[in-house]
Amino acid sequence: MMINLPKDVSTIIDTLEKAGYEAYAVGGCVRDTILGRVPQDWDITTSAGPSKIKALFRKTIDTGIKHGTVTVMLNHTGYEVTTYRIDGEYEDNRHPKSVEFTDNLKLDLERRDFTINAMAYNDSQGLVDEFEGIHDLEAKIIRCVGEPGARFDEDALRMLRAVRFSGQLGFAIEENTRQAIVERAENLQKISAERIRTELTKLLVSKDAGMLREIYYTGMTKTFLPELDDMMEREQKNPHHVFTIGEHTIYSIKVMNFFFGKYSEDWDGSEIPKEVASLAEKFTEHLNEKQHMILCVAMLLHDVGKPRTMTVDEGGIGHFYGHQQAGEEIAAKILKRLAFDNETIGIVRRLIRWHDYRYGTTVKAMRKTLAKTGKDIMPFLFLVQFSDILAQNPKTWEKKLEGIYTAVSLWEQVLQSGAALEIKDLKISGRDLMELGVKQGPEMGRILKEVLEFVIENPECNQKDKLLGLVSNGNIR
Repeated sequence: MMINLPKDVSTIIDTLEKAGYEAYAVGGCVRDTILGRVPQDWDITTSAGPSKIKALFRKTIDTGIKHGTVTVMLNHTGYEVTTYRIDGEYEDNRHPKSVEFTDNLKLDLERRDFTINAMAYNDSQGLVDEFEGIHDLEAKIIRCVGEPGARFDEDALRMLRAVRFSGQLGFAIEENTRQAIVERAENLQKISAERIRTELTKLLVSKDAGMLREIYYTGMTKTFLPELDDMMEREQKNPHHVFTIGEHTIYSIKVMNFFFGKYSEDWDGSEIPKEVASLAEKFTEHLNEKQHMILCVAMLLHDVGKPRTMTVDEGGIGHFYGHQQAGEEIAAKILKRLAFDNETIGIVRRLIRWHDYRYGTTVKAMRKTLAKTGKDIMPFLFLVQFSDILAQNPKTWEKKLEGIYTAVSLWEQVLQSGAALEIKDLKISGRDLMELGVKQGPEMGRILKEVLEFVIENPECNQKDKLLGLVSNGNIR
Protein backbone atom coordinates (compact mmCIF):
# COMPACT_ATOMS: atom_id res chain seq x y z
CA MET A 1 0.00 0.00 0.00
CA MET A 2 1.34 3.41 -1.01
CA ILE A 3 0.51 6.57 0.92
CA ASN A 4 1.25 10.01 -0.48
CA LEU A 5 3.18 11.69 2.32
CA PRO A 6 3.38 15.50 2.50
CA LYS A 7 6.73 16.88 1.37
CA ASP A 8 7.80 18.03 4.85
CA VAL A 9 6.90 14.67 6.40
CA SER A 10 8.98 12.87 3.78
CA THR A 11 11.85 15.27 4.44
CA ILE A 12 11.81 14.51 8.17
CA ILE A 13 11.64 10.75 7.60
CA ASP A 14 14.39 10.85 4.95
CA THR A 15 16.65 12.92 7.20
CA LEU A 16 16.27 10.43 10.06
CA GLU A 17 16.78 7.42 7.79
CA LYS A 18 19.92 8.89 6.18
CA ALA A 19 21.30 9.36 9.69
CA GLY A 20 20.86 5.62 10.30
CA TYR A 21 17.53 5.64 12.19
CA GLU A 22 14.07 4.26 11.49
CA ALA A 23 11.21 6.73 11.06
CA TYR A 24 7.54 6.43 10.14
CA ALA A 25 4.37 8.48 9.91
CA VAL A 26 2.18 6.98 12.60
CA GLY A 27 -1.30 6.94 14.12
CA GLY A 28 -4.27 9.00 13.08
CA CYS A 29 -2.62 10.52 10.00
CA VAL A 30 -2.07 7.04 8.55
CA ARG A 31 -5.62 5.97 9.46
CA ASP A 32 -7.21 9.07 7.94
CA THR A 33 -5.17 8.90 4.75
CA ILE A 34 -6.20 5.28 4.17
CA LEU A 35 -9.83 6.31 4.73
CA GLY A 36 -9.50 9.13 2.22
CA ARG A 37 -9.79 11.80 4.92
CA VAL A 38 -7.46 14.79 5.25
CA PRO A 39 -5.30 14.40 8.40
CA GLN A 40 -5.30 17.34 10.80
CA ASP A 41 -1.75 16.57 11.92
CA TRP A 42 1.13 14.37 10.83
CA ASP A 43 2.96 12.60 13.65
CA ILE A 44 6.25 10.77 13.20
CA THR A 45 7.78 8.01 15.30
CA THR A 46 11.47 7.13 15.19
CA SER A 47 14.18 4.99 16.74
CA ALA A 48 16.28 8.14 17.22
CA GLY A 49 16.47 9.55 20.74
CA PRO A 50 15.31 13.12 21.46
CA SER A 51 18.84 14.54 21.50
CA LYS A 52 19.57 12.94 18.11
CA ILE A 53 16.35 14.38 16.67
CA LYS A 54 17.29 17.85 17.90
CA ALA A 55 20.76 17.55 16.41
CA LEU A 56 19.42 16.68 12.95
CA PHE A 57 17.07 19.63 12.49
CA ARG A 58 17.72 23.34 12.55
CA LYS A 59 14.64 24.42 14.50
CA THR A 60 13.01 22.25 17.15
CA ILE A 61 10.83 22.72 20.23
CA ASP A 62 11.01 20.53 23.33
CA THR A 63 7.29 19.76 23.32
CA GLY A 64 7.42 16.72 25.59
CA ILE A 65 11.08 15.88 25.86
CA LYS A 66 10.55 13.76 28.99
CA HIS A 67 8.34 11.43 26.96
CA GLY A 68 10.52 11.56 23.86
CA THR A 69 8.58 14.14 21.83
CA VAL A 70 10.30 16.90 19.89
CA THR A 71 8.46 19.25 17.56
CA VAL A 72 10.36 19.79 14.33
CA MET A 73 9.54 23.09 12.60
CA LEU A 74 9.59 23.10 8.81
CA ASN A 75 8.09 25.88 6.70
CA HIS A 76 6.37 27.39 9.73
CA THR A 77 4.58 24.12 10.54
CA GLY A 78 5.27 21.90 13.53
CA TYR A 79 5.59 18.11 13.28
CA GLU A 80 5.76 16.03 16.45
CA VAL A 81 8.56 13.48 16.25
CA THR A 82 8.55 10.97 19.08
CA THR A 83 11.09 8.29 20.01
CA TYR A 84 9.84 4.69 20.10
CA ARG A 85 8.93 4.05 23.70
CA ILE A 86 7.51 1.62 26.21
CA ASP A 87 5.28 3.06 28.91
CA GLY A 88 5.88 2.10 32.50
CA GLU A 89 3.20 1.37 35.10
CA TYR A 90 0.15 3.64 35.20
CA GLU A 91 -1.08 4.75 38.61
CA ASP A 92 -3.77 7.36 37.86
CA ASN A 93 -5.53 6.11 34.70
CA ARG A 94 -3.73 8.87 32.86
CA HIS A 95 0.09 9.05 33.14
CA PRO A 96 2.77 6.35 33.11
CA LYS A 97 5.17 6.55 36.07
CA SER A 98 8.01 6.30 33.60
CA VAL A 99 8.81 5.76 29.94
CA GLU A 100 11.57 3.68 28.43
CA PHE A 101 12.91 4.41 24.97
CA THR A 102 13.33 1.47 22.61
CA ASP A 103 14.47 0.77 19.07
CA ASN A 104 11.62 -1.70 18.47
CA LEU A 105 8.72 -0.24 16.46
CA LYS A 106 6.30 -3.03 17.41
CA LEU A 107 6.77 -2.33 21.12
CA ASP A 108 5.93 1.30 20.46
CA LEU A 109 2.83 0.45 18.43
CA GLU A 110 1.44 -2.00 20.97
CA ARG A 111 1.12 0.71 23.65
CA ARG A 112 -1.32 2.67 21.46
CA ASP A 113 -5.07 2.76 22.03
CA PHE A 114 -6.88 1.26 19.03
CA THR A 115 -5.77 -0.96 16.16
CA ILE A 116 -6.74 1.65 13.58
CA ASN A 117 -4.39 4.11 15.31
CA ALA A 118 -1.49 1.64 15.61
CA MET A 119 -0.31 1.62 12.01
CA ALA A 120 2.89 3.19 10.69
CA TYR A 121 4.11 4.03 7.21
CA ASN A 122 7.15 5.15 5.28
CA ASP A 123 8.02 4.90 1.61
CA SER A 124 10.88 2.45 2.08
CA GLN A 125 9.04 -0.14 4.21
CA GLY A 126 5.44 0.56 3.27
CA LEU A 127 2.62 0.00 5.76
CA VAL A 128 3.43 -1.61 9.12
CA ASP A 129 0.24 -3.11 10.53
CA GLU A 130 1.06 -5.39 13.45
CA PHE A 131 -2.44 -5.47 14.97
CA GLU A 132 -4.81 -5.86 11.99
CA GLY A 133 -5.71 -2.18 11.78
CA ILE A 134 -6.51 -2.50 8.07
CA HIS A 135 -8.89 -5.37 8.84
CA ASP A 136 -10.69 -3.25 11.43
CA LEU A 137 -10.87 -0.27 9.07
CA GLU A 138 -12.50 -2.50 6.47
CA ALA A 139 -14.81 -4.05 9.06
CA LYS A 140 -15.58 -0.61 10.51
CA ILE A 141 -14.67 -1.63 14.04
CA ILE A 142 -13.12 0.24 16.97
CA ARG A 143 -11.00 -2.34 18.81
CA CYS A 144 -8.29 -1.92 21.40
CA VAL A 145 -4.72 -3.00 20.79
CA GLY A 146 -4.26 -6.08 22.99
CA GLU A 147 -6.30 -6.36 26.18
CA PRO A 148 -8.99 -3.61 26.30
CA GLY A 149 -9.00 -3.42 30.07
CA ALA A 150 -5.27 -2.76 30.15
CA ARG A 151 -5.55 0.01 27.55
CA PHE A 152 -8.33 1.74 29.49
CA ASP A 153 -6.52 1.31 32.80
CA GLU A 154 -3.59 3.16 31.25
CA ASP A 155 -5.72 6.11 30.19
CA ALA A 156 -9.41 6.22 31.07
CA LEU A 157 -10.06 8.91 28.47
CA ARG A 158 -9.60 6.23 25.83
CA MET A 159 -13.09 4.98 26.70
CA LEU A 160 -14.61 8.28 25.61
CA ARG A 161 -12.27 8.39 22.61
CA ALA A 162 -13.63 5.00 21.50
CA VAL A 163 -17.12 6.45 21.28
CA ARG A 164 -15.87 9.63 19.67
CA PHE A 165 -14.08 7.70 16.92
CA SER A 166 -17.19 5.59 16.49
CA GLY A 167 -19.24 8.74 15.92
CA GLN A 168 -16.72 10.39 13.62
CA LEU A 169 -16.06 7.33 11.47
CA GLY A 170 -19.42 5.56 11.69
CA PHE A 171 -17.74 2.47 13.18
CA ALA A 172 -19.08 0.01 15.75
CA ILE A 173 -17.24 -0.62 19.02
CA GLU A 174 -15.98 -4.20 19.25
CA GLU A 175 -17.78 -6.25 21.93
CA ASN A 176 -14.84 -6.88 24.29
CA THR A 177 -13.76 -3.26 23.99
CA ARG A 178 -17.26 -2.08 24.86
CA GLN A 179 -17.56 -4.45 27.82
CA ALA A 180 -14.28 -3.15 29.22
CA ILE A 181 -15.72 0.38 29.04
CA VAL A 182 -18.83 -0.66 30.97
CA GLU A 183 -16.66 -2.22 33.68
CA ARG A 184 -14.43 0.87 34.05
CA ALA A 185 -16.71 3.80 33.22
CA GLU A 186 -16.36 5.34 36.68
CA ASN A 187 -12.62 5.80 36.11
CA LEU A 188 -13.46 8.79 33.92
CA GLN A 189 -13.88 10.79 37.12
CA LYS A 190 -10.08 10.82 37.33
CA ILE A 191 -9.79 12.63 33.99
CA SER A 192 -9.61 16.41 33.76
CA ALA A 193 -12.65 18.37 32.63
CA GLU A 194 -10.67 19.89 29.75
CA ARG A 195 -9.83 16.51 28.23
CA ILE A 196 -13.40 15.26 28.61
CA ARG A 197 -14.77 18.44 27.05
CA THR A 198 -12.49 18.04 24.04
CA GLU A 199 -13.70 14.51 23.32
CA LEU A 200 -17.33 15.36 23.99
CA THR A 201 -17.38 18.31 21.61
CA LYS A 202 -15.65 16.31 18.88
CA LEU A 203 -18.41 13.74 19.20
CA LEU A 204 -21.16 16.38 19.20
CA VAL A 205 -20.06 17.73 15.80
CA SER A 206 -19.41 14.29 14.28
CA LYS A 207 -21.53 12.76 11.53
CA ASP A 208 -23.06 10.31 13.99
CA ALA A 209 -23.55 12.28 17.19
CA GLY A 210 -26.18 9.67 18.01
CA MET A 211 -23.30 7.74 19.56
CA LEU A 212 -24.00 9.92 22.60
CA ARG A 213 -26.30 7.05 23.50
CA GLU A 214 -23.26 4.82 23.95
CA ILE A 215 -21.76 7.21 26.49
CA TYR A 216 -25.02 6.91 28.42
CA TYR A 217 -25.52 3.16 27.98
CA THR A 218 -21.95 2.36 29.01
CA GLY A 219 -22.31 4.45 32.16
CA MET A 220 -19.77 7.14 31.34
CA THR A 221 -22.15 10.10 31.56
CA LYS A 222 -22.70 9.37 35.25
CA THR A 223 -19.21 10.66 35.90
CA PHE A 224 -19.32 13.96 34.00
CA LEU A 225 -22.85 14.60 32.67
CA PRO A 226 -25.41 12.92 34.97
CA GLU A 227 -28.01 15.41 33.73
CA LEU A 228 -28.11 13.50 30.44
CA ASP A 229 -28.96 10.29 32.30
CA ASP A 230 -32.00 11.98 33.79
CA MET A 231 -33.02 13.27 30.36
CA MET A 232 -32.60 9.86 28.71
CA GLU A 233 -34.85 8.24 31.28
CA ARG A 234 -37.60 10.88 31.33
CA GLU A 235 -40.73 10.39 29.19
CA GLN A 236 -42.27 13.70 28.13
CA LYS A 237 -45.91 12.59 28.16
CA ASN A 238 -46.81 15.37 25.77
CA PRO A 239 -48.48 15.17 22.33
CA HIS A 240 -45.85 17.52 20.90
CA HIS A 241 -43.19 14.89 21.52
CA VAL A 242 -42.57 11.29 20.49
CA PHE A 243 -39.23 10.81 22.29
CA THR A 244 -37.87 10.96 25.81
CA ILE A 245 -36.17 14.24 26.64
CA GLY A 246 -32.79 12.63 25.98
CA GLU A 247 -33.74 11.05 22.66
CA HIS A 248 -35.30 14.33 21.55
CA THR A 249 -32.03 16.05 22.48
CA ILE A 250 -29.91 13.59 20.50
CA TYR A 251 -32.16 13.84 17.47
CA SER A 252 -31.99 17.64 17.59
CA ILE A 253 -28.17 17.46 17.53
CA LYS A 254 -28.33 15.19 14.48
CA VAL A 255 -30.55 17.75 12.74
CA MET A 256 -28.13 20.54 13.60
CA ASN A 257 -25.23 18.54 12.18
CA PHE A 258 -27.25 17.91 9.02
CA PHE A 259 -27.41 21.68 8.56
CA PHE A 260 -23.60 21.65 8.58
CA GLY A 261 -23.42 18.81 6.06
CA LYS A 262 -22.66 16.05 8.57
CA TYR A 263 -24.96 13.08 8.82
CA SER A 264 -24.70 9.32 9.25
CA GLU A 265 -25.22 6.71 6.55
CA ASP A 266 -28.43 5.49 8.20
CA TRP A 267 -30.03 8.96 8.28
CA ASP A 268 -29.82 11.40 5.39
CA GLY A 269 -32.24 14.05 6.63
CA SER A 270 -34.57 13.47 3.69
CA GLU A 271 -37.63 14.29 5.80
CA ILE A 272 -36.38 17.80 6.53
CA PRO A 273 -38.55 20.32 4.63
CA LYS A 274 -36.77 21.95 1.69
CA GLU A 275 -37.50 25.47 2.96
CA VAL A 276 -35.83 24.64 6.29
CA ALA A 277 -32.83 23.14 4.54
CA SER A 278 -32.53 26.20 2.29
CA LEU A 279 -32.68 28.67 5.18
CA ALA A 280 -30.26 26.58 7.24
CA GLU A 281 -27.78 26.56 4.34
CA LYS A 282 -28.01 30.33 4.22
CA PHE A 283 -27.48 30.71 7.98
CA THR A 284 -24.55 28.28 8.21
CA GLU A 285 -22.73 29.49 5.10
CA HIS A 286 -20.36 31.78 6.99
CA LEU A 287 -20.22 30.00 10.34
CA ASN A 288 -16.94 28.48 11.53
CA GLU A 289 -16.11 25.25 13.38
CA LYS A 290 -16.35 26.82 16.81
CA GLN A 291 -19.79 28.23 16.06
CA HIS A 292 -20.87 24.80 14.85
CA MET A 293 -19.66 23.38 18.16
CA ILE A 294 -21.47 26.07 20.16
CA LEU A 295 -24.74 25.27 18.39
CA CYS A 296 -24.37 21.54 19.07
CA VAL A 297 -23.64 22.22 22.74
CA ALA A 298 -26.77 24.40 22.82
CA MET A 299 -28.82 21.52 21.44
CA LEU A 300 -27.29 19.12 23.97
CA LEU A 301 -28.45 21.35 26.82
CA HIS A 302 -31.48 23.20 25.42
CA ASP A 303 -33.95 21.04 27.37
CA VAL A 304 -31.73 20.25 30.37
CA GLY A 305 -34.21 22.18 32.55
CA LYS A 306 -37.15 19.92 31.69
CA PRO A 307 -36.63 17.19 34.32
CA ARG A 308 -36.55 19.80 37.09
CA THR A 309 -39.67 21.63 35.90
CA MET A 310 -41.85 18.75 34.68
CA THR A 311 -45.40 18.52 35.99
CA VAL A 312 -48.20 16.18 34.90
CA ASP A 313 -51.78 17.47 34.81
CA GLU A 314 -54.95 15.57 35.65
CA GLY A 315 -55.17 14.36 32.07
CA GLY A 316 -51.71 12.80 32.24
CA ILE A 317 -50.14 15.45 30.00
CA GLY A 318 -46.61 16.58 30.83
CA HIS A 319 -45.76 20.28 31.04
CA PHE A 320 -42.42 22.07 31.45
CA TYR A 321 -43.24 25.60 32.53
CA GLY A 322 -40.11 27.70 33.03
CA HIS A 323 -37.75 25.04 31.68
CA GLN A 324 -35.94 27.68 29.60
CA GLN A 325 -34.87 29.69 32.65
CA ALA A 326 -34.08 26.57 34.68
CA GLY A 327 -32.16 25.16 31.72
CA GLU A 328 -30.05 28.28 31.39
CA GLU A 329 -29.10 28.04 35.06
CA ILE A 330 -28.29 24.33 34.93
CA ALA A 331 -26.39 24.66 31.65
CA ALA A 332 -24.20 27.42 33.08
CA LYS A 333 -23.11 25.08 35.89
CA ILE A 334 -22.47 22.21 33.50
CA LEU A 335 -20.44 24.34 31.09
CA LYS A 336 -18.30 25.72 33.90
CA ARG A 337 -17.85 22.22 35.29
CA LEU A 338 -16.56 21.09 31.89
CA ALA A 339 -14.28 24.13 31.59
CA PHE A 340 -15.87 25.72 28.54
CA ASP A 341 -14.71 29.21 27.60
CA ASN A 342 -16.75 32.27 28.50
CA GLU A 343 -17.81 33.01 24.92
CA THR A 344 -19.34 29.55 24.54
CA ILE A 345 -21.02 29.74 27.94
CA GLY A 346 -22.50 33.16 27.18
CA ILE A 347 -23.93 32.25 23.78
CA VAL A 348 -25.28 28.87 24.88
CA ARG A 349 -27.01 30.42 27.88
CA ARG A 350 -28.75 32.98 25.68
CA LEU A 351 -29.83 30.37 23.14
CA ILE A 352 -31.31 28.18 25.86
CA ARG A 353 -33.10 31.15 27.42
CA TRP A 354 -34.82 32.06 24.13
CA HIS A 355 -35.02 28.69 22.32
CA ASP A 356 -38.78 28.38 22.93
CA TYR A 357 -39.56 32.02 22.18
CA ARG A 358 -42.80 32.73 20.33
CA TYR A 359 -42.46 35.61 17.88
CA GLY A 360 -45.05 38.23 17.06
CA THR A 361 -46.23 38.74 13.51
CA THR A 362 -45.31 42.38 12.92
CA VAL A 363 -42.11 44.26 12.13
CA LYS A 364 -42.53 46.21 15.38
CA ALA A 365 -42.74 42.95 17.35
CA MET A 366 -39.55 41.74 15.70
CA ARG A 367 -37.74 44.99 16.60
CA LYS A 368 -38.72 44.41 20.21
CA THR A 369 -37.58 40.81 19.98
CA LEU A 370 -34.17 41.75 18.61
CA ALA A 371 -33.70 44.39 21.31
CA LYS A 372 -34.52 41.72 23.89
CA THR A 373 -32.56 38.72 22.58
CA GLY A 374 -29.72 40.58 20.85
CA LYS A 375 -29.56 40.72 17.07
CA ASP A 376 -26.19 38.95 17.01
CA ILE A 377 -27.63 35.54 17.91
CA MET A 378 -30.69 35.48 15.64
CA PRO A 379 -29.23 33.22 12.91
CA PHE A 380 -28.08 30.88 15.71
CA LEU A 381 -31.49 31.02 17.35
CA PHE A 382 -33.32 30.18 14.13
CA LEU A 383 -31.05 27.15 13.63
CA VAL A 384 -31.68 26.03 17.22
CA GLN A 385 -35.43 26.39 16.80
CA PHE A 386 -35.45 24.48 13.50
CA SER A 387 -33.44 21.67 15.11
CA ASP A 388 -35.73 21.62 18.14
CA ILE A 389 -38.95 21.53 16.12
CA LEU A 390 -37.73 18.83 13.73
CA ALA A 391 -36.95 16.57 16.71
CA GLN A 392 -40.56 16.79 17.89
CA ASN A 393 -43.76 15.07 16.76
CA PRO A 394 -43.91 15.49 12.95
CA LYS A 395 -47.64 16.15 13.23
CA THR A 396 -46.83 19.44 14.98
CA TRP A 397 -44.14 20.66 12.58
CA GLU A 398 -46.11 22.67 10.04
CA LYS A 399 -47.58 25.40 12.25
CA LYS A 400 -44.37 25.83 14.24
CA LEU A 401 -42.21 26.03 11.14
CA GLU A 402 -44.56 28.59 9.57
CA GLY A 403 -44.00 30.74 12.66
CA ILE A 404 -40.24 30.61 12.16
CA TYR A 405 -40.52 31.34 8.43
CA THR A 406 -42.54 34.46 9.27
CA ALA A 407 -40.00 35.46 11.93
CA VAL A 408 -37.12 35.10 9.47
CA SER A 409 -38.92 37.34 6.97
CA LEU A 410 -39.61 39.98 9.64
CA TRP A 411 -35.99 39.78 10.85
CA GLU A 412 -34.72 40.41 7.33
CA GLN A 413 -37.06 43.43 6.99
CA VAL A 414 -35.77 44.91 10.25
CA LEU A 415 -32.15 44.46 9.21
CA GLN A 416 -32.80 46.06 5.83
CA SER A 417 -34.49 49.03 7.49
CA GLY A 418 -31.43 49.82 9.59
CA ALA A 419 -33.66 50.35 12.63
CA ALA A 420 -31.96 51.08 15.95
CA LEU A 421 -31.95 47.98 18.14
CA GLU A 422 -29.19 48.79 20.61
CA ILE A 423 -28.16 51.94 22.47
CA LYS A 424 -25.12 52.26 20.22
CA ASP A 425 -27.52 52.54 17.25
CA LEU A 426 -29.10 55.73 18.62
CA LYS A 427 -28.36 59.06 16.99
CA ILE A 428 -27.56 60.53 20.41
CA SER A 429 -24.92 59.45 22.90
CA GLY A 430 -24.02 59.95 26.51
CA ARG A 431 -21.94 62.98 25.52
CA ASP A 432 -25.02 64.61 24.02
CA LEU A 433 -26.92 64.01 27.24
CA MET A 434 -24.08 65.51 29.28
CA GLU A 435 -24.43 68.71 27.27
CA LEU A 436 -28.06 68.78 28.43
CA GLY A 437 -26.89 68.54 32.02
CA VAL A 438 -27.38 64.81 32.57
CA LYS A 439 -24.66 63.39 34.79
CA GLN A 440 -22.84 60.16 34.01
CA GLY A 441 -24.06 57.15 35.93
CA PRO A 442 -27.31 55.19 36.43
CA GLU A 443 -29.50 58.16 35.43
CA MET A 444 -27.82 58.49 32.04
CA GLY A 445 -28.13 54.74 31.45
CA ARG A 446 -31.84 54.86 32.33
CA ILE A 447 -32.49 57.74 29.95
CA LEU A 448 -30.66 56.08 27.05
CA LYS A 449 -32.64 52.90 27.69
CA GLU A 450 -35.91 54.81 27.58
CA VAL A 451 -34.83 56.59 24.39
CA LEU A 452 -34.10 53.22 22.80
CA GLU A 453 -37.52 51.89 23.82
CA PHE A 454 -39.12 54.94 22.25
CA VAL A 455 -37.13 54.53 19.02
CA ILE A 456 -37.99 50.83 18.78
CA GLU A 457 -41.64 51.86 18.86
CA ASN A 458 -41.01 54.81 16.52
CA PRO A 459 -37.97 54.02 14.33
CA GLU A 460 -38.51 57.09 12.15
CA CYS A 461 -37.76 59.27 15.20
CA ASN A 462 -34.14 58.16 15.49
CA GLN A 463 -32.92 61.64 14.66
CA LYS A 464 -30.57 63.63 16.87
CA ASP A 465 -32.65 66.81 17.09
CA LYS A 466 -35.88 64.97 17.79
CA LEU A 467 -34.37 62.79 20.51
CA LEU A 468 -32.59 65.66 22.23
CA GLY A 469 -35.82 67.60 22.11
CA LEU A 470 -37.72 64.77 23.82
CA VAL A 471 -35.12 64.61 26.56
CA SER A 472 -34.79 68.35 27.09
CA ASN A 473 -38.59 68.82 27.13
CA GLY A 474 -38.92 66.20 29.82
CA ASN A 475 -40.84 63.73 27.64
CA ILE A 476 -38.06 61.29 28.46
CA ARG A 477 -36.43 61.95 31.81
